[in-house]
Amino acid sequence: MSLSTTNPTTNKERAAASTKTPATIRLLVADVDGTLVTHEKVLTERARDAVAKMRSAGIQFAMTSGRPPRGMEMLIAPLALTTPIAAFNGGMFVKPDLSVIEQRVLQADVIEPAMETMRKHGLDTWIYRGTDWFVHERHGPHVDREEWTVKFPPTVVSNFNGLTNDVAKLVGVSDDLKAVCECEAAVREQFAAKVHTRQTNPQRETLVSAARSQPYYLDVTHPEANKGYVVTRLSEMLRIPTEQIATIGDMPNDMTMFEKSGISIAMGQASEEVKSAATYTTTSSEEEGFAKAVEDWVLRNE
Repeated sequence: MSLSTTNPTTNKERAAASTKTPATIRLLVADVDGTLVTHEKVLTERARDAVAKMRSAGIQFAMTSGRPPRGMEMLIAPLALTTPIAAFNGGMFVKPDLSVIEQRVLQADVIEPAMETMRKHGLDTWIYRGTDWFVHERHGPHVDREEWTVKFPPTVVSNFNGLTNDVAKLVGVSDDLKAVCECEAAVREQFAAKVHTRQTNPQRETLVSAARSQPYYLDVTHPEANKGYVVTRLSEMLRIPTEQIATIGDMPNDMTMFEKSGISIAMGQASEEVKSAATYTTTSSEEEGFAKAVEDWVLRNE
């Protein structure tokens, strides 16, 4: 993996003259993979210290990920988390003891059509349902690495019959990154339009949220299960205005939370698409980008 040599920079310098001074930050919401932890899934000592410094300054910290709750359990104690944890990109909120606060699952009738679209684009499919993870191939593309990441094994099934109810997340997987990107657009288009013609002003109802959580993963979740919703829901739960929330991430699915927060920070290895959506860019996850962002923009606003 090549390392970014990007220095922390302001992405919106052109608009600086018209931008108001950010409100005091009272909450930082962080993506996990490639943000809070390194490419090798290491939570560095400096990252832990950064969270501790925020706590001492009265700034709360929360994390959100496409991972299932069990896949974030190993981070809870080292970070002394007390805030709700947003798993499945906001499809499920749990307490630090992993008890469920609330969850949003996909409509059963979208699963098969979405899987068919994934198949047409050459993507393998996984299902996350409750606390279980289902795959077709025990050692299919990225299965072993995902198991190492989330710290529990998948259940191997020959088909997904009987498993299409109460699905928290459907994942399309491929190392053909162009195909994953094209499938993302296709799934969004496929489910973008349920038109309510009985209303005076017809409205479109989006049936799913579809976004890449990694270049090789396409996450399909409930329409409210996106990281933008995570920001607004945590704002309600913790009674913190969204303008006093900072967000940090590295992938396209983090852009929705950038839109909802007072300030947003892209990791140094993020694509230009992601960086352009953020207020600031820090260094990469391999160069302590998370800790540097906390020091440069979160604690300075304290």
